[in-house]
This record gives sequence, C-alpha cells and structure tokens, in this order.
Amino acid sequence: MTTVHDADPPPDAGARRRPRTTTDPRRVRIGLVVAALVVAVFLVLELPAYLGLDPAQSRVPIRPDDALHYPLLWTHIVCGSVALVTACLQMWPWLRRRHPRVHRISGRVYLLGGVLPGGIAVLGVAPMSTTGFASSVGNTFLAVLWLGTSIAGWRAARQRRYADHRAWMIRSVALTFSIIVNRFWIAVYVVVLWLIDPGNPELIMDAGPASVWTSWIVNLLIAEWWLLRRRHPQRARTLPPGRAGAPEGS
Repeated sequence: MTTVHDADPPPDAGARRRPRTTTDPRRVRIGLVVAALVVAVFLVLELPAYLGLDPAQSRVPIRPDDALHYPLLWTHIVCGSVALVTACLQMWPWLRRRHPRVHRISGRVYLLGGVLPGGIAVLGVAPMSTTGFASSVGNTFLAVLWLGTSIAGWRAARQRRYADHRAWMIRSVALTFSIIVNRFWIAVYVVVLWLIDPGNPELIMDAGPASVWTSWIVNLLIAEWWLLRRRHPQRARTLPPGRAGAPEGS
C-alpha cells in the first residue's frame, strides 16, 4: 500500500518549493572582519578610561549626587564590552559549525556575563542620564529590548527552535552594537544641528538624546530587514519557470 510518504511528489512540487537563501561566504568573512576591527578599535579607545575605576576618567558625566551612578555605568561598560567581543564569536559561522561547544560556551558568556548584567545596569543608569528625559526613556527601551531579545534567543535554543534562536540573536546582536554606532550618530547630529543654527549651543545638546534613539532603532530595523530578506527571496527567484526574466508589469 502506498503511503503519503512513499507517494511520488507532484510534477510541479519543485516549482512551488521556496528556494533556500544563501549568503556569500566572502561577504560573511568580510563583514566579520570589519565588525571585529570596529569592536577592537572601540574598546581600545573607550575601555581604558574605566579600567582604573576612576570616576574622573569617565567619558560620561557622572552625577556627584548619586553614589550608584558610576558603579552602574562601569558595570554597563565592562559587561557591554564582554557582549561585543562574544557577539563577534556568535556571528562566526565556521565556529558554530566546527566547534559547536565553543559556540555554546561563548553564547552563555554573551548572555550571563554581558547582556544580563549590562542590561540590568542600563535600567539603573537610565534614570540618572545627564542628557535629559528623552535619553533616559530611549536607554530604558534599549535595555528592555536588549534583555528581551537575548532571553528569547536563549529560550529558543533550549527548546531546540534553532531558526527562532538565530532570529532572536540577530536582533540581540544588532542592539549590542548600538553602543558603537551611537558615536557615529552623535557626530552626524552635531554637524547637522550646527549647520542649522551655529549660534545655538542648546541644539548641539540635543544630539545626545537623538543619537540614543537612532542608534538602536536603525540597527533593529536593519536586523528586521535582513531577517525578512532571508524569509522571502528575491522575486526573480520565486517566479514560475519561464517568467524569471519577464519585466514587471508584463
């Protein structure tokens, strides 16, 4: 007796099957090298100011009226640095395929030594922001999303839902890198606001809150675009045979 599994597939099954998306390995390698170099430069420039535990060396103004401001900021900076380094390892396909144990260990370090303490510290630092209420709200949203996406990714891995795990971790890593691109957006907003009104220093102060929101929103949108692109291949690759070369509207 022929079962459903033994039956031959219909002739057009291959045409209806969605083609798998592939990523050019060269682009992946280049992207990883660039990300690693950016992280290395960022840490060399930013981290030494906090290694001496001296609040006077902080790149962020410290509130003298709150004794917890600097310890929480220090925790966020150091744990965020751990998250940045381990994020590069998590994105490395070769390491994931050839050394899954190392991938799992670095993932635990990313979550337990980076995101969880770093994100909780942000929740404590955000209300003390020296750049205003808008920055406080933006950093709070960032911390909640950073923690939420990372925990969702961990739960998906524990349940062996690896496609969901990868999607959540892509979002998490995008939020992790917001601390780096924040510097870029600050420079952009400072230049733009200065060109708008060179004689108004208050406009320049608005660059901080604007960069806080832009850094994680843009990163998250790019991550969602990347995930959507992988779920839905290019239209030309999904057209029926004989239509792949047809122009739109024909």
